[in-house]
Amino acid sequence: MKFKLRSREAIAREIASDIADGSIVNLGIGIPTLVSNFIPEGREIILQSENGILGLGPKPKDGEEDFDLINAGKQAVTLLKGGSFFHHADSFAMMRGGHLDIAVLGAFQVSVTGDLANWHTGQDGVIPAVGGAMDLAVGAKQVWVAMPLFTKEGKSKVVAQCTYPLTAKACTSRIYTDYATLACTPLGLKVLSLAEGLEIAQLEELMRLPLNQSLQSD
Repeated sequence: MKFKLRSREAIAREIASDIADGSIVNLGIGIPTLVSNFIPEGREIILQSENGILGLGPKPKDGEEDFDLINAGKQAVTLLKGGSFFHHADSFAMMRGGHLDIAVLGAFQVSVTGDLANWHTGQDGVIPAVGGAMDLAVGAKQVWVAMPLFTKEGKSKVVAQCTYPLTAKACTSRIYTDYATLACTPLGLKVLSLAEGLEIAQLEELMRLPLNQSLQSD
């Protein structure tokens, strides 16, 4: 059976729809930055960037960018009414102090038990990018990962055990990908949603990992 992969925007839209009203959320680099464009109307979600911004808005329109106001990925952003920017140290105190409800991060690998590897592949000559990854992984109440499910070489980024240097152990609760959304549970990976036309059995074969046969979220 043919299936249709989700776009980066579709992944970001699903994440935005899953964030509860009143949440304070950090958006990491990559697909997570797109989440700010899809916050449901009428829902108050306060977005934080680790370089010192609280109250991020959607992406600015072309030609209206102010590059004195950027996120952690050096992309121009907007600031909603009531938003603020502040010292980097204050931002990290917010992250480390347990004040974030959710951190939405990219990753190189996530294990079935929720171990996260997102700062270095361990390859020689590759510059590691620690940033605030470790602070967010252990400081946020929940960690959601947004990433393509497979590498360019076709290897699953969701693995039985991470082979890359860990950011934190057992911190990831959800994984949003172009193929499916998965929850990391004590009983293994639980399927929350699938790309259009994709069957769980197909996904298991592609990932070479067993999956909980359920499409119902907790």
